Amino acid sequence: MGDPVTDDRVSQDPERPVYVISVAAELVRVHPRTLRIYELEGLLCPARTRSNIRLYSDNDIRRVLWIRHLTRNLGVNLAGVRVLFELEERLGARILETLYADRDGARRQPRRTSGAAAVAVKPEPKTEPETEPETEPDYQEDKGQAAASR
Repeated sequence: MGDPVTDDRVSQDPERPVYVISVAAELVRVHPRTLRIYELEGLLCPARTRSNIRLYSDNDIRRVLWIRHLTRNLGVNLAGVRVLFELEERLGARILETLYADRDGARRQPRRTSGAAAVAVKPEPKTEPETEPETEPDYQEDKGQAAASR
């Protein structure tokens, strides 16, 4: 039996690759093919065993959850997600977590507006009236007139 302190530390290491693709996909509720696509797009880089099996860490799982949030809830495409992740890496800061926390905090606090901003109304989309033509044009008549004028 191993040292309990060491065993706890190893099991809590978020960088440690422990999940095979089927387990990782189940944890984040996506198809395994989705994880492969994220890897092809350069959004994930799971560890590999000697027999080339993908192993995902807790940080990889967290990253997939961010990708899903950005694409599903905020409408960011995969290229945009890549740019955001690269920006985070270059700046060495948790931009996404900060933005998420700021946005979440702003949602909880009531907005104070005055004047025209307080009564802004979303315009109704313009729609064309749905009417059908009473009669269809007679294209044979047009052909005859065109031939007669030649």
